[in-house]
Amino acid sequence: MNKPQPHQLITLAFFLSFSLTNFVVSARFFPNVSSWLPDHAPLGGAWDAFRNLTGCHRGDNYDGLANLKSYFERFGYIPHAPPSNFSDEFDDALESAIKTYQKNFNLNVTGVLDDSTLRQIVLPRCGVADIINGTTTMNAGKQNETASSSKLRFHTVAHYTLFPGMPRWPEGTEELTYAFNPGNGLTDTVKGVFAVAFARWSEVTSLTFRETESYFSADIRIGFFSGDHGDGEPFDGSLGTLAHAFSPTNGRFHLDADEDWVVSGDVTQSALSTAVDLESVAVHEIGHLLGLGHSSEEEAVMFPTISSRRKKVVLAQDDIKGIQFLYGTNPNYNGSSATSAPERDSSDGSNSSSSSCSWRLPFPCSHDMVNSVYTFIHYRIPRVYDIIIFII
Repeated sequence: MNKPQPHQLITLAFFLSFSLTNFVVSARFFPNVSSWLPDHAPLGGAWDAFRNLTGCHRGDNYDGLANLKSYFERFGYIPHAPPSNFSDEFDDALESAIKTYQKNFNLNVTGVLDDSTLRQIVLPRCGVADIINGTTTMNAGKQNETASSSKLRFHTVAHYTLFPGMPRWPEGTEELTYAFNPGNGLTDTVKGVFAVAFARWSEVTSLTFRETESYFSADIRIGFFSGDHGDGEPFDGSLGTLAHAFSPTNGRFHLDADEDWVVSGDVTQSALSTAVDLESVAVHEIGHLLGLGHSSEEEAVMFPTISSRRKKVVLAQDDIKGIQFLYGTNPNYNGSSATSAPERDSSDGSNSSSSSCSWRLPFPCSHDMVNSVYTFIHYRIPRVYDIIIFII
């Protein structure tokens, strides 16, 4: 087959963007599951095997320590080390990583894998690293920095932090749009959970949020995915990394489709031990989308971990101080906890997501070509018009 011309690739890009619903990824959603019982015992969390490492310390050699090193490497505690080179030796690098982790999570700094440290490690958590470019984005035990240097990377009032370089949405931004991956086929009930989560942030700051049907042109793009989904941050199944989001102005917000997401009801009373509260995770990841890093304040929504069957959606003072540092204060905010859902905009492409539509390309195209361009569109380039600029 002849090499496709640029105009054919542009056509294919638009074809794939409009037929995204053919690439369906289903997520597990539950309403109030307080009376729902699984037919079989639920699987353990992704990191439950680490519990076998209790009591390990420097000098030990124990099966499973290499996997723990991979965990710490993933979240920034062991930098510049290929996971394939990890051994089961409890070496100096692992001890240093554990001490830093213990400091970030307000634990007794011993460098030993004690019970309290492992209980924290095995908890479900956000997939965003705690240490980025060698600098921790958590402030437990750190002294406040001053603005004496123009190269200051973190603003460290209380325990909230910002990403390196302090990225934020541009000055003057008043509204951000968000859209859902059409391939997920989310119900209005599920979408409503995100609307409430966005509203919690708009209550305390100057930003507002509006849902749009235009997925590729939205500022924030939300989707549920399984395993390796093309962004270099694969999901790992039940009760591992629950979700991750990218700093401004990237806009990507990904959730693990393999979690048991609870969208309504009292998650704390769920009969399902793997139940994860969708709103709690959404509120946390939106903080990342706006520019907040992880907090060492356990009651803050920006704390990296959350237990299953727990709901934590109310912004703590630490969260509020951080977001107001970036975007200012909502003049109508009076400290109340009331939320209101932003309006939806369905006037700009709602028909394009219909799974009943069929499309035919005006030129021959191989299956591999479709997959390659689809992957490029969906994971590598956030918006369709970026593809056009790239090709031209």
